[in-house]
Amino acid sequence: MTLSEVPKIKHTYSNNFFLLCGPCAIEGEDMALRIAEKVIEITNKLEIPYVFKGSFKKANRSRIDSFTGIGNENALKILKKVSETFDVPTVTDIHEVSDAAMAAEYVDVLQIPAFLVRQTDLVVAAAETGKVVNLKKGQFMSPEAMKHAVQKFKDSGNDKAWITDRGTMFGYQDMIVDFRGIPTMKQYAPVVLDVTHSLQQPNQSAGITGGRPDMIETIARAGVVNNVDGLFIETHFDPANAKSDGANMLHLDNLEKLLTNLVAIRKTVNSL
Repeated sequence: MTLSEVPKIKHTYSNNFFLLCGPCAIEGEDMALRIAEKVIEITNKLEIPYVFKGSFKKANRSRIDSFTGIGNENALKILKKVSETFDVPTVTDIHEVSDAAMAAEYVDVLQIPAFLVRQTDLVVAAAETGKVVNLKKGQFMSPEAMKHAVQKFKDSGNDKAWITDRGTMFGYQDMIVDFRGIPTMKQYAPVVLDVTHSLQQPNQSAGITGGRPDMIETIARAGVVNNVDGLFIETHFDPANAKSDGANMLHLDNLEKLLTNLVAIRKTVNSL
C-alpha cells in the first residue's frame, strides 16, 4: 500500500518516514487537541506525514483499578474532532470484533494490539472495514511469523496493512528491538517502529509498567538508519501524570528536537 491511501495525510512527497504520534489514551478533549496541535505544528514544519494516535479504550491493563478510558463514544468523538479540527488522519486500537465497525465510523486507521494480532476474527473484522490497519507484531512473535498475519488480512479482502514492531520480550521484565526483523517484515508490508512501547519494562511487582524514556532517541535513530517506513511515538505534555503508559512516553516539549534530528538522519540515509 502507499501513504496516499490514508485519508487527509500530508507531505507524502517529502520522502520522510511517516509518524503515528499522540497520547497513549484519550483522557479528554482539551488534552487531545493540545497535543495534536503541537505535533501538527512540528510535522508541518519538518514535512513529516502524520497520523494522530490515541486509544479510545485501554482493554489490556495489569490491574482492575487501572485507567481504561472515558467511555468509548466520548473518546471516539474526540478523535473525530481532532481529525476535523486539524484535517489530520487518526488511528486507534481495537480489542474486540464489535469494536472494528464502531471505531471505523470515527477514525481513518485501525490498529490491532500486539497481544491480539493472532486473533483471526479480530483481524478479519478490521480488514472488512476497508480501513488501513496497523498490525502490531506480538512481543512473543518472530518477524517471519508476521507474514501469516498479513496474509490472513489480505485474504480477507484488504491489502492496506502496516506492520509495527513494538519490541520483543527479553526475560520477564524487559524488551529489546531486533533490528534484523525490519528488512524481513518489509517483505510483507510497510514497517513501523514503535519506539516508546519498545522501551517498556512490563510485569513490575507494583502492577504498573515501567519504561526507559531516556533511550527513545537511541532506538528511534537506529530505526531510521535501518530504513523503517514509519515511527510510532507516544507523547504527553505531562507524562508523570498521564493516565496510561506515562513511564515510557516522550515529553511533548522534547518532540521537535527529536524529530529534527531524525529527519536529518533520514536525509543522510536517503542520499546513500
